[in-house]
Amino acid sequence: MPSDATPEPLDHPLVFGQRMQVLRIRRGMSRTVLAGLVDKSPSWVKQVENGTLHTPALPMILRIAEVLRVRDLSDLTGDQSMPIELFIGPGHAKLPAVRAAIDSFPLIADHEAPSASHLTARLERAWAARHSAPNHREVVGGLLPHLIRDAQLAAGQADRAADRRAAQAVLSEVYSLSQFFIAYQPDSALLWRVAERGMVAAQESEDPHAIGVAAWLTAQAHRDSGPAHFDAADAVTLETLRYLNPLMPDASDDVRAIAGALQFEAGYTAARRGDTGTAWGYWDTARRMAKKLPADYYHPVTSFSRAIMGAHAVTVAVELHAGGESVRQAAAADAATIPSRPRRARHRIEEARGYQLDRQPETALATLDKAYEAAPETIRYNGYARRIILEEVESRSPSHRRRAAELAVKIGVLAA
Repeated sequence: MPSDATPEPLDHPLVFGQRMQVLRIRRGMSRTVLAGLVDKSPSWVKQVENGTLHTPALPMILRIAEVLRVRDLSDLTGDQSMPIELFIGPGHAKLPAVRAAIDSFPLIADHEAPSASHLTARLERAWAARHSAPNHREVVGGLLPHLIRDAQLAAGQADRAADRRAAQAVLSEVYSLSQFFIAYQPDSALLWRVAERGMVAAQESEDPHAIGVAAWLTAQAHRDSGPAHFDAADAVTLETLRYLNPLMPDASDDVRAIAGALQFEAGYTAARRGDTGTAWGYWDTARRMAKKLPADYYHPVTSFSRAIMGAHAVTVAVELHAGGESVRQAAAADAATIPSRPRRARHRIEEARGYQLDRQPETALATLDKAYEAAPETIRYNGYARRIILEEVESRSPSHRRRAAELAVKIGVLAA
């Protein structure tokens, strides 16, 4: 979801090990941490980096690329003849129009801005469209330009303090929707610009829900920037929880849900660190908060709900690299209860990661097929799915290679 601040491609002719070392250092990652994440020893990492060991096989290269969040595989391998983007998907055709709306600076308008209530209704319809559409980026990308400009205009034209706060709350949540569209597209600077504007607008609104949503997305952007930014992700998450906790006794379901989503985010970051106890502790706190929500409740931005906790358990287990536990949690989770097509597809991808960790590549590929059926635009932009597919294209099993190749063509990694 949100930011992927990987380094730019290296222009000088470094060999694989040197490239791996540069990318590791830029990520703020020690050899010991990298070794643990790819199931190797620190001495193995050192020997690859200094050239004592040859370039590893493709499955290990893909695993290293995943851990280092390498945007383009050629950044790591040095082979520019066939660039393969992993954690940033293709630029959507509607990205330029969305970018233009975000970058506009409307000081003088030739019409009156819509009311905050009108914009809120449009925003709710946009979220509903995103959750129901398999081509959700296409749908949201078409709605965003006018929605962004109108929300900016409303914030600028508001006269009274109450109207200004209401307009800023809507503007913040429009920026939140924008982040979902921009995420994993080739414009990380735009993503950060939107995240920062969303947080500023949320603070101006003084609205707990808008503040919580902006913090939730900002924490994800920090975490996805790599281990060096995990502390920043925790700082945003925990500070926002300290702000929200006193409000819980009288809070609406939406505010309770965003607090629960932030609890899980803290657990997600702990899992990325490899801190098993802390990760599951936060997940359990989030689960207890979800149980206090109505059975049919589903938060439109974060997907937080009773239905999502099984999917969150799969994510925690996968991030902890616990293959057996990932599969156990996948069996317990019920994807059918997740009403959002893109979120259901994302859950299927997490399940596939678990099966891959548990050395069940055929089941992983079958699960990615289900992700594609739910929302093709989700899997096309997901680096984990791309890594699994590319790894299985090189499988010794002809049936695995054939199935992986079919998926690779579907999502645009390989030409038909």
